[in-house]
Amino acid sequence: MKEITANMAGTVLNVMVAAGDTVSEGQEVLMLESMKMEIPVESQGAGSVSEVKVNIGDFVNEGDVLLVLE
Repeated sequence: MKEITANMAGTVLNVMVAAGDTVSEGQEVLMLESMKMEIPVESQGAGSVSEVKVNIGDFVNEGDVLLVLE
C-alpha cells in the first residue's frame, strides 16, 4: 500500500478521486489551499484508491496521510 501525504499545511479545497478509482502516476488527486494559493497534490504512483482520509474543508499538516493506494 502506498500513502499520498500532504507536502505542506493547508485546507483541503477539492478531492478529485474516490475509493475504488484507479489513478496513474502524476495524476492530480487533491487540491490544497495554503496562503490563498491552490496547491495540487499528485499521486506518486499508480494504483487503486483504497481509502480517502480527508474531506473538503479539513485542515492538514505537512506529512499527513491524504489517500491510500493499493
